[in-house]
Amino acid sequence: MLELTLPNVHALAVMIVIAGALFMFARDDIPLETTSLVVLVLLTVGFQLFPYGTGEDALKPSEFFLGFGNRALIAVCALMIVGQGMIRTGALEPVGRLLAQLWRKIPVLSLLLTLLITAVLSAFINNTPIVVLMLPILIGVSIKTGISSSGALIPMGFASILGGMATTIGTSTNLLVVNVAADLGMNRFNMFDFMMPVLIAGSVAVLYLWLIAPRLIPERQPPMSRGVSRVYTAQIRLNEDSPVVGKSLAEAITRAGESFNVETIQRGPGVFINPLPDVQLREGDRLTTSDTQANLREFARLLGGTLFSGDHEVDASHPLTAEGQQIAEVAITPASRLNGTRIGNAQLFSRYGLRLLAFNRFEGMEGPESPGLDQVRLRSGDVLLIQSTQANLVNLKESTDFLVLDGSINLPRTRKAPIALLTIIAVVALAAFRVMPIEISAVLGSLFLILTGCLNWKEAMSALSTQVILIIVASLAMGSALLQTGGADYLANAFVAITFGAPPSAVLAGLMLMMAVLTNVVSNNAAAVIGTPIAIGIAQRLGLPLEPFVLAVLFGANLSFVTPMAYQTNILIMNAGGYKFGDFVRVGLPLSIVLWVVLSGVLIWAYGL
Repeated sequence: MLELTLPNVHALAVMIVIAGALFMFARDDIPLETTSLVVLVLLTVGFQLFPYGTGEDALKPSEFFLGFGNRALIAVCALMIVGQGMIRTGALEPVGRLLAQLWRKIPVLSLLLTLLITAVLSAFINNTPIVVLMLPILIGVSIKTGISSSGALIPMGFASILGGMATTIGTSTNLLVVNVAADLGMNRFNMFDFMMPVLIAGSVAVLYLWLIAPRLIPERQPPMSRGVSRVYTAQIRLNEDSPVVGKSLAEAITRAGESFNVETIQRGPGVFINPLPDVQLREGDRLTTSDTQANLREFARLLGGTLFSGDHEVDASHPLTAEGQQIAEVAITPASRLNGTRIGNAQLFSRYGLRLLAFNRFEGMEGPESPGLDQVRLRSGDVLLIQSTQANLVNLKESTDFLVLDGSINLPRTRKAPIALLTIIAVVALAAFRVMPIEISAVLGSLFLILTGCLNWKEAMSALSTQVILIIVASLAMGSALLQTGGADYLANAFVAITFGAPPSAVLAGLMLMMAVLTNVVSNNAAAVIGTPIAIGIAQRLGLPLEPFVLAVLFGANLSFVTPMAYQTNILIMNAGGYKFGDFVRVGLPLSIVLWVVLSGVLIWAYGL
């Protein structure tokens, strides 16, 4: 049995930092960006104050920042921009339109086609925009046909993760594993080198998602009721006997209640006054405000005023109206600038023209009257029931901040869609035929989209995710620190010692299982980067080929099916479809087990372990 020697102090400290980081990654109340920055600071400052090595062999703390220039990160960012070009130009619009038509005619076969198309697209395009494309299509078809979307959304989301496993560019996890392994001396995987194992396992998985998974999911209702009261805009004219005439606006708000929000004060024809707290109110002033019918009438009663809609007093002949206003459900996207912003500071009306009617998060927090709602920080996947104009909703469809869920708005379509489609094909082809590495072809594609007007710089930058960038850099820093201090060797020896006497096939299957468990609890990128040098160390100690063990890490880190927190698209689907936590476990756990068994078996057979 292999004897384990204790790691040095620096390696032990790095392992403690990694353990702490993985714990923080698993917590919903700590932003992933914060955890990533904490890790970078701890590693750089720690090794600066307590150097490791001497002279030229000393570890340079500034090397941990090299992740910002890592070719895997460059490729991930460039591919995000290229994917954004596909969405903004409507290059995938024909696919969405075809699926919408088929779902109305042959739902059962349409689910299979949806799974296959989603998987194929996700092998070459980041799966987040693919899910963003598919969600409103499936929900819209559900609304129009009366067919529940419960049995389709989770399988579609899982198919996108499955497709992302098939190529080196399918997910950021794949890119990281391939590049880290290459940096450690292993022959670089080409784009389609591990597609065959995924095709074999994926065939079984797609059949499961098509025929079995929909039967395991209970029918779920949309997260918010359509019966929420509509918001109306009206004016309250202060009468002669109004108790707030001669008093400040602040006193009027105190009397009416904190929910009373004055948008403008009209004092005579064409004369408007800024609604400052110290403005003295006069008889005949008209206070413009927006709220439900019941609240507007109560405000008018408390302020001693008369309710007006336009030039008419509100009565049976002239009721309150909200012409041109529509109610829609929108979700906060993973790339939204509102992630981490308090609802009270989001300026939904002034920036986007949206009135918030209700709010839903899968933990059960909902309703505009929820205590302290203004202090709630928005997160990816949060669903908002909003009211706005048709024009605003059309603009919202083109925004990267929101995803319109009701399917009532047409898919974006521009004349530049063919350019974007040809660009992504060229990017993939240049890398697949080894004309240039993917990080170079993807950057070239990004530049081409900007020069041809498919994207402007604002749209290109909105495609980038601070969260993804910082997680990748922090993960690379942790992996580098673990490797250079000998921590990776220690963990590899520990794994070999624990599995001493087990056949290589069991060691490989155990490694993949460990990664699968880890990726459903913490960041899959962090799990992959930390696991790759350990996998190489295990293979070297056993005198076995490196490739199957690296692929075990890659595949295991992609088995993000069991929990909604395991992957960002899972959260989006959970909230949009009104699913429960247990729905993901019910469908995702059997799928993960099936894929683990099949992928392990294929690797064992292919490499003769």
